[in-house]
Amino acid sequence: MLKHINQISEQAFLLDFGSEINIQINKYVISFADCILQEIEKDNHLKIINCVPSYNKILIQFNAFSDTKTKIIDFLHSLNQKEITHVNKKEIVEIPICYDDEFALDIIDVSEKTRITKSNIIKLHLSTEFYVYMIGFMPGLPFMGNLDKQLSVPRKLTPRVHVPAGSVGIVDNLCVIYPNQSPGGWNIIGRTPQRMFDKNKKNPTFVNTGHLVKFKSISKKQFGKMNKNNE
Repeated sequence: MLKHINQISEQAFLLDFGSEINIQINKYVISFADCILQEIEKDNHLKIINCVPSYNKILIQFNAFSDTKTKIIDFLHSLNQKEITHVNKKEIVEIPICYDDEFALDIIDVSEKTRITKSNIIKLHLSTEFYVYMIGFMPGLPFMGNLDKQLSVPRKLTPRVHVPAGSVGIVDNLCVIYPNQSPGGWNIIGRTPQRMFDKNKKNPTFVNTGHLVKFKSISKKQFGKMNKNNE
C-alpha cells in the first residue's frame, strides 16, 4: 500500500511504498504505476507528464503550471483505496552471456571474495531466474534480483571509468546489464551481445519491469558472431 506522497519539486511527487526491496512489493508498485499510466492514456486531464516505478517508489512528473496538483493527490488516494491486482507477465526472456576471461573482468576477484570457483560462479549465475525490479540509471538498464546469496559481493571500491556495453555485473543480491558503455562500480562477470536498448524500436527496452530473465552461456566465437549481427 502507498505510505506517503512527497512533493520533491514544483513538478514532481515521489510515492513511497516502504523501504523493503522484495518482489511482492515491487509487483504492487508496478501495478499501481500501470493504473496511473492507464489514467494518462485515457484523457490525462490530470496533466501527468511521466510515471516511473522503481523498487518501492514511483516518481510522478506533472505540469507545474497547471492547477491539477490537488486533483492528482486525490486521485492517488482514491487509487490507494482500491484493490489493485498484479497482472503476472510470466515472460521469461533468455539472454546470451559469455563468461570468457576477456569479458568477465572481475570474476577472479569475485571468486576470491566468495571462495567459490569460477565454474561454480557461472553455474550459480546460470541457474538463477532473475526478476526485473526496475529499469534505471540509463535507458534499458535492468536491475534484477534475486542473485544467489553465495555470490553476494559489495561494489568495487574504485569504479571503472569505462564499462563496456553488454557487461553483466553483480552487487549484493542484484544483477545488471549495461546497455551502453559508461562508468560503473559493479563486479563484471560476463558480457552479452544482446542489444538492451534500441531507440528506433517501438518498444526500445529488451526487457521490462516484471519480466523474468534467464542467462544462457555462449562461447567467445558465438559472442563474436551474434555481436556482429547486432551491429
